[in-house]
Amino acid sequence: MYIDSAYWHNKVLDFKDKKYALFVTSCGTYRLITKPKLPTNRPRGRIDYQILYIASGKAHFYFNGIEEIVNAGNMVIYRPKEEQRYYYYGTDHTEVYWVHFTGNNVKNILRKYGIPDEAHVIHTGTSFEYKHIFLQMIQELKLCKEDYEELLVNYLKHLLIMLHRLDSHKPKGKNRLLMEEMDSAVRYFHENYTKAISIEEYATEHHMSISWFIRNFKEYTEATPTQYIQSLRISNAQTLLETTNYNVSEIAQILGYDDPFYFSRVFKKQSGLSPSEFRKQLQQDT
Repeated sequence: MYIDSAYWHNKVLDFKDKKYALFVTSCGTYRLITKPKLPTNRPRGRIDYQILYIASGKAHFYFNGIEEIVNAGNMVIYRPKEEQRYYYYGTDHTEVYWVHFTGNNVKNILRKYGIPDEAHVIHTGTSFEYKHIFLQMIQELKLCKEDYEELLVNYLKHLLIMLHRLDSHKPKGKNRLLMEEMDSAVRYFHENYTKAISIEEYATEHHMSISWFIRNFKEYTEATPTQYIQSLRISNAQTLLETTNYNVSEIAQILGYDDPFYFSRVFKKQSGLSPSEFRKQLQQDT
């Protein structure tokens, strides 16, 4: 299992802050790789707020005792003292990003950005921009540079603004079908990124023109299908470099690259380091 998280002043326990209107207390990400199951069960909930973004796979949530499977492309919000019961399974290849926050005006802030008091699941679509915001929050909370607390709030508001804009332009009719088509493509790429995927064949099999599919997929995810698949591969390459002893050639093969030298070039272009340099840096940091 891959974990990357950060806590304000290393306070793992939840707390309530009334000094600020909005305050970020912790954030992180989980990726289930070898761990078969990761349960969370808080019958009395927490005293802060939480947003979870399902970036890959799916998660099993229980709201009022009823199970709801939440797929990638959705966020879940919990409010203070709400029961929290959810499970991630390794077979689902779940990747989740989360943030906890508190403050004296959170309820009104959430309402301002279009999140109803009763909402639990928010359909957001899948975007690398969401992941980027969460990763920036994690980094800021780890480094604690000057004014980091204010910047954390700005990142969280950036996320809320994105959700509000999406909610303001909810698709109807044909646009709803388009969103479902793009969601389906995202799920397919997550499930098959280690294989040789032909974008042309995928579009043809789903009765879409290639140019139409690429244009709408990029509008939906802010990346072309090829860029999206490549990012999935590199993200999982980083996990394999950190959590296994596979050599670079073996990792390239696992992720669907026939040429390990090409894989290394792509990895360095995306990460700034070669796979070997990336692994070496991880070893130095531990």
